[in-house]
Amino acid sequence: MAKSEKRERKEEGVTALDLPMADPLPDSTARYFALCEEKLGLVPNVLKAYAFDIEKLNAFTAFYNDVMLAESGLSKLEREMIAVVVSSENHCHYCLIAHGAAVRELSGDPALGDTLAANYRAADLTSRQRAMLDFAVKLTRESAAIEEADRQILREASFTDRDIWDITAVTGFFNMTNRVASATGMKPNPEYYDIGR
Repeated sequence: MAKSEKRERKEEGVTALDLPMADPLPDSTARYFALCEEKLGLVPNVLKAYAFDIEKLNAFTAFYNDVMLAESGLSKLEREMIAVVVSSENHCHYCLIAHGAAVRELSGDPALGDTLAANYRAADLTSRQRAMLDFAVKLTRESAAIEEADRQILREASFTDRDIWDITAVTGFFNMTNRVASATGMKPNPEYYDIGR
């Protein structure tokens, strides 16, 4: 393959790495991608990025679905807000764009995702949301500094201990995925830019 052809292929890929999707995709993966197309109108590039190794893709989607979609005292919007604020702290291009779109869509507020990405303290937040995001930021910046007083602030903001676990799990998940996305040069789907605007 000529150097220019290889460069062109990499630029069209979803990451800066030369890791093509499994071909053919297993039937279960193909069905999952078709479901994404049907429900979202796209297959998120993060899923395509992981699809070079189906076991890794399955592990990623199982953890994502548990943290972001399973039963929780946190709303879907609250979890997406954490995703955006953590991604802002980490300057993760992919996750800011993808989860900023989700915040706009879930909240019906076109400005909220952008405001959270720029400076969540400037957003019109409830005291509960502010406590949750303050905790997520502290956990992202200096996890070893979390102490009982930080958990107590969340309890006083109406979070249960199970909710505190879920805030922590979402924060931890996005600290991991931000690093993977940034290190691999993961590109957001272009469609995300227009969602909820």
